[in-house]
Amino acid sequence: MPFSELKPKIKTILANDAKGTNERLNQVCELLQTTVSYYDWVGFYFANEAEKTLHLKAFAGEPTDHTVIPFGKGICGQVAVSNQNFVVPDVKAQDNYIACSITVKAEIVIPLFKDGKNIGQIDIDSNTADPFTEADEKFLEWVNKEVAEIL
Repeated sequence: MPFSELKPKIKTILANDAKGTNERLNQVCELLQTTVSYYDWVGFYFANEAEKTLHLKAFAGEPTDHTVIPFGKGICGQVAVSNQNFVVPDVKAQDNYIACSITVKAEIVIPLFKDGKNIGQIDIDSNTADPFTEADEKFLEWVNKEVAEIL
C-alpha cells in the first residue's frame, strides 16, 4: 500500500480520542507492520531524560527483550543522542548494533520531536536487505509529527 494511502488511516487512528494514547500508538504500529511488506517490526520508544534511557511504549511484530535502551547504545540509543535520522541498510556492518532477531537485516530510526525536543523515536526493523528509501524517511517523519500532536 502506498504511503499516501496510509496517511488518512493513520490520521483516523490518532484522532480517535476514545482510545488511550498507547492503544493508538499500538494501532499505528500494527497498521505499518501489516501493510508495508518490509516493515517486519515497528515500535515507538520514548525517552526518560532523568535516566538517559529509552522505553518501549508500543510495538507490532515479535516481542523484544529490548524494552529499555540506554542513550548511546545501539541504533536507537544513538538517535536519542544525535537527534538525526539513522538508516542502516545492513545491520551487520554496524559496530554499535543491538540485535533483536537474527532475521533482521536493516533498520531505520526516526526521532520524534515535541516542541523542538527529541522525546522518542519510531524504530523499524526489516528482514529485507537495504529496503529503506528517502520516501520511507519522509513518511516516518510525517508519522512522528502526527503522533506528536496527541502526546
